[in-house]
Amino acid sequence: MANALVSIQIIPKTKNGENVIPYVDEAIAVIDASGVKYEVHPLETTMEGDLQELFSVITKMNEKMIEMGSSNVISQVKILYQPTGITMDTLTEKYRS
Repeated sequence: MANALVSIQIIPKTKNGENVIPYVDEAIAVIDASGVKYEVHPLETTMEGDLQELFSVITKMNEKMIEMGSSNVISQVKILYQPTGITMDTLTEKYRS
């Protein structure tokens, strides 16, 4: 069972003020390739899984931004760590119809 929820907003510094959306799309593709459960929201993406595995995904996301030409990346991260287990559904089920 997942022991963590991690929400991330990744903000790459783009060359010449380019649009960041293609970069964000690639960051989300890194999450998708990892196989962890995730949901994309307007301002951040939330992942569910083992905390160490999610940290590894964040590392790969930042590395991908640099590979794409960003000189630096800001990652705003929120973490809910619960060793007994936690899921996105647990926190949101009462809001879903």
